Amino acid sequence: MTGTVKTKTEKGFGFISREGEEKDLFFHSTDLSGVTFDELQIGASVEFDVVDGEKGPSAKNVKLAA
Repeated sequence: MTGTVKTKTEKGFGFISREGEEKDLFFHSTDLSGVTFDELQIGASVEFDVVDGEKGPSAKNVKLAA
């Protein structure tokens, strides 16, 4: 799945917006693959897997889109 980094916090997490979806997906810095949290910029296109977590869907294996 693809989306765009919408927000990032200093606490090491952020949200990804997906086209056609109202709700943004949570991601944590430990969910990144091949990119560090500091390298990930707001507005960057990313690829990720969606998994069901305790608080609803979230993004895992987040990486920069090719």
